[in-house]
Amino acid sequence: MALQVRKSKVALADERCPIGTCMELLGGAWTPQVIWSLAATPRRFSELQIDMKPISAKVLSTRLRELEAKGVVTRAVMPTSPPSVEYALTELGRELVPAIEAIAHVGFKLKRQAGR
Repeated sequence: MALQVRKSKVALADERCPIGTCMELLGGAWTPQVIWSLAATPRRFSELQIDMKPISAKVLSTRLRELEAKGVVTRAVMPTSPPSVEYALTELGRELVPAIEAIAHVGFKLKRQAGR
């Protein structure tokens, strides 16, 4: 006798899962780390590179451009000599911080367990 297929109890607004949509955004290499590094304060490119060693300049630049295009990060050219650029989280970017903090919390627990 075949098992009956049960309907999902999770309400979805459309056929595409909202978790998948969010994970597409966060799934890029270094993307969560960029958001994490910008969570407290705006940072310049060189500061982000220091925060996220061993990220390459090319990958960091690509991630920042992608996040800016998706409305997660803003880029502001500062009127200094020489000009510098600061990156900051948008309101949407700030909404991602609690999720990344929760993931980091579990990561700290996993690291402690592995250290036993």
